[in-house]
Amino acid sequence: MASFSQRFAGALFLRPAAYEDVEGDPSAMSQAIVVVVISSVASGIGLLYSGGIGDLVRSVIGALVSWFVWAAITYLVGTRILPTPETSSSWGELLRALGFSSAPGVFNVLTRVPILGYLVAYVVYVWMLMAMVVAVRQALDYKSTWRAVAVCVTGFIPYALAMWLLVPGLG
Repeated sequence: MASFSQRFAGALFLRPAAYEDVEGDPSAMSQAIVVVVISSVASGIGLLYSGGIGDLVRSVIGALVSWFVWAAITYLVGTRILPTPETSSSWGELLRALGFSSAPGVFNVLTRVPILGYLVAYVVYVWMLMAMVVAVRQALDYKSTWRAVAVCVTGFIPYALAMWLLVPGLG
């Protein structure tokens, strides 16, 4: 099993082996939670909510809740609606992999940089989506990246709704 830093770096570089490692290690759940928290804190710092620490705490809670929502829906879609004969996964495996897919969010701390902030936000957003596709493909044992894309798109709608309702400044 890889160390937390190796897994984090592997997730950043979209290495399928990193997602496989996390998927297969039930003890990595706490690490996945840490990755989601780090990503949401970085986003909160980048946005510097006018409400202060309270909004930052709500942002972290909102990120955790929306992670669970997206993972649950993605699990249902991926294992019940769009499974392949090779699909074999548990909700925990997918939850861990999706948690690590939020690793690129750490760079959202740079969204405060004048002029470049919008570009950073866009790049991080696309990067995280790509990481989610890799995570879903690996966790659900898909051979097709397009199937993973379809599952991610289907799960995105409830995720976006949860973020809109739970994260300060988005609703």
